[in-house]
Amino acid sequence: MTALVLDTGALIALDRNNRPAWAMLRVAADTGSVIQVPAGAIGQAWRDGQRQALLSRALRHCDEVPLDGLAARAAGLLCGQTSSTDVIDASIAIAAGTLSRHDNVVIATSDPDDITQLTNSLGITVRIETV
Repeated sequence: MTALVLDTGALIALDRNNRPAWAMLRVAADTGSVIQVPAGAIGQAWRDGQRQALLSRALRHCDEVPLDGLAARAAGLLCGQTSSTDVIDASIAIAAGTLSRHDNVVIATSDPDDITQLTNSLGITVRIETV
């Protein structure tokens, strides 16, 4: 099975009614794939729920991955190992790493270079789709 992890850029694309992003989400939802979004990515994309009907609709298909203390520490550690400053991107890579133990993983992102660096540091193989 394929799992899908969405980053902030993917959420913004969905909110802007980007057709390829919606197609990716619909295929994943229709095939029963696991779809995850780290909570920090939601925080970066969420501005006004009354005006973000599309984003709200998209999130109904997603499992929200909390950014608790343990996850925050893991993301910070990964940032330290890669000289990255983006804890949210690190949390996306970690979510993908967890899923990759059992599934093929696709990360939908607007920042493929940073995500690639982080996933390579984790030693995981994922497919990265730019939105």
